Amino acid sequence: MDALTVHRLHFAFTVTFHYLFPQLTMGLALLILVLKTVALRTGDEHYNRAARFWARIFAINFTMGVVTGIPMEFQFGTNWARFSKAAGGVIGQTLAMEGVFSFFLESSFLGIFLFGEKRLRPKAHWFAAFLVFAGSWLSGFFIIATDAWMQHPTGYQVGKNGEILLTSLSGLLLNPWLFWQYLHNMIGSVVTASFVMASVGAFYLLTRQSEEYGRTFVRVGVIAGIISTFLMAFPTGDGQGKNIAWHQPPTLAAMEGLFETEHGAPLALIGQPDFEKRRLDNPLTIPRALSFLTYQRWGAEVKGLNVFPPQRLPDNLPLLYYSYHIMVGLGTIFIGVMALASLSLWRGRLYRSRLLLWLLMLMLPFPYIATTAGWITAEVGRQPWLIYGIMRTPEGVSPHISAGNALFTLLGFMGIYTILAILFLFLVRREIEEGPEHPMEARAATL
Repeated sequence: MDALTVHRLHFAFTVTFHYLFPQLTMGLALLILVLKTVALRTGDEHYNRAARFWARIFAINFTMGVVTGIPMEFQFGTNWARFSKAAGGVIGQTLAMEGVFSFFLESSFLGIFLFGEKRLRPKAHWFAAFLVFAGSWLSGFFIIATDAWMQHPTGYQVGKNGEILLTSLSGLLLNPWLFWQYLHNMIGSVVTASFVMASVGAFYLLTRQSEEYGRTFVRVGVIAGIISTFLMAFPTGDGQGKNIAWHQPPTLAAMEGLFETEHGAPLALIGQPDFEKRRLDNPLTIPRALSFLTYQRWGAEVKGLNVFPPQRLPDNLPLLYYSYHIMVGLGTIFIGVMALASLSLWRGRLYRSRLLLWLLMLMLPFPYIATTAGWITAEVGRQPWLIYGIMRTPEGVSPHISAGNALFTLLGFMGIYTILAILFLFLVRREIEEGPEHPMEARAATL
């Protein structure tokens, strides 16, 4: 295995593991704010206790996100030195703003929210929850702005020595790629948080413990879930798909398994791509649907893989195709599950339907799988470019770090992160078992 492959695996592992945590905190920040809003409007302490329970889960996730996120910024220097040297003047802006503005906003007011409730008036405590939400979503904005620039560079020029210079901060922060990618990502975090909250609520109802809170968690999770799953598909998913169609047409063809350019291109629901014979085996397609979804015309031309030279194609076509279809397939299932749960909730039957409660509880890991598949689609789809159209991936790697060096640290990270994962599961399991009304909760609220 060459050094480039190991460096790519190294970053893929650390970023995939890291993002297991922020995707919950960003979505959970919104749901905690919802619980605090209901508590403020009704004066019902039940919702305050529910918010404090999820704030503890949030704090554990936040801590894990910080611990696993910091090493990634060092990896830019250790594993991707030439990329950092060339593009540091651009990506350093958004990464610095994420740390200085959003991270400190979120972390400071998270401490106030967790430990200052009895020292603050209800409105002030609600405002602390709002600032935690604002900080987490602002953090997501700056990180997505960094990735959006790598996907579709704007507001830059290349200097005499090959360095990439930022010429317009507004061009960086108002990148047309950024709008839909950011919304799609943040709505995805709400989908994850909705399923996690509904899953924990279903667990409480099935085990007949903390049932009042179980009903609240299921209700909030399902209502947030039905809204967010539909928004994931349209307009945010549709908008992000159009980004790819207009700016990365080879990626669109690979995602859809479209080997030949077609007018009135079909949408492949399932099928196994044979890239050697350049065909899709056993396809189940919707005629002309891809042309309509992409260009709003049933007979529009969609370029296939055949019109692009090999050097412009993503370097792992099967992974791109399957990760995209896993994401879309699970997203469709999410809509169906939340629609069934919403209908049952509206009819007043959900809390007694053990089948649906089991379904909600067992759905817990799948938003994480879908989000991971979505990010694989985005990052593998950008290949062979590190910065699309400017720098190819091999050009950004550190020249003096061997495959052995990188493999050694990758194995070390795997070992450390395994320990962290065990610790995380232990802490979350303990919080869920103790429940929202554990005696320690009352003591913490008085600090």
